Amino acid sequence: MKERWVERIFKSVAFISTIAGLIMLAILLVDVLVDGLPRLNWKFITSYPSRKPEEAGILPALVGSAMLLILVALFAFPIGVAAGVYLEEYATDNFFTRFIEVNIANLAGVPSIIYGLLGLEIFVRLMRDITGGRSLLSGALTLSLLVLPIIIVSSREALRSVPRSIREAGYALGATRWQVVRDQVIPAAMPGILTGTILALSRAIGETAPLITIGALTYIAFLPPPSLKALHSPFTVLPIQIFNWVSRPQKAFHDNAAAAIIVLLALLLTMNATAIYLRNRFQIRFE
Repeated sequence: MKERWVERIFKSVAFISTIAGLIMLAILLVDVLVDGLPRLNWKFITSYPSRKPEEAGILPALVGSAMLLILVALFAFPIGVAAGVYLEEYATDNFFTRFIEVNIANLAGVPSIIYGLLGLEIFVRLMRDITGGRSLLSGALTLSLLVLPIIIVSSREALRSVPRSIREAGYALGATRWQVVRDQVIPAAMPGILTGTILALSRAIGETAPLITIGALTYIAFLPPPSLKALHSPFTVLPIQIFNWVSRPQKAFHDNAAAAIIVLLALLLTMNATAIYLRNRFQIRFE
């Protein structure tokens, strides 16, 4: 009887907490939409920042976020998946392996500002001749470090979810471990790997602290050149542009920030929808 009452109390507390969270989220969304929608138009998306709020836009920040996202995916995805495959399929269970696993799990929870300080010292100062200092490349490498533990952990979980019988069937047919991993295990785990990777990239695109630490600018009145020189060019991103506008006293800049938040939310929702689509598509193929 006592356990039933405890269960009911716990269920009620969990339900009230869920409703409270949804209400707060709805209030925030309504507030952002009310302030931002009147300001959101094509001119706002295709214009450069300006000291006049009615003429300011998000084009450099939007392009910078897109380029940063592509570079982070190029750097973090192959390294993270390869590390996950090695730790899950090839590494032996010993003290060194367990030490690495514990540290990767801990790194996934380290505050992002710490990665910003690490990127400032390594990519901006020590590797200045390669990265160009406070550049787009330094920002991409810093965010790659930030999301790498998440991709490794999600890749390992996806690989671990593949039934053991698939591996044993491959070995029974005379396939090597590499052939089993390449042709059976990785394709079967790909939905989970892609979902984890896209969610990790969603976190990267919303980060502000590490990019401010390594020196991303708040005012950029040009686009990166369409060449490899863009890697060494200064940059800005949507979260930093939003932070800049919110810190100003004028109400018009706050409306601009709300409109930019709507664009950022739309970008995040698009990425999450892509993750769901890819997961469902691959699940149908390999089921």
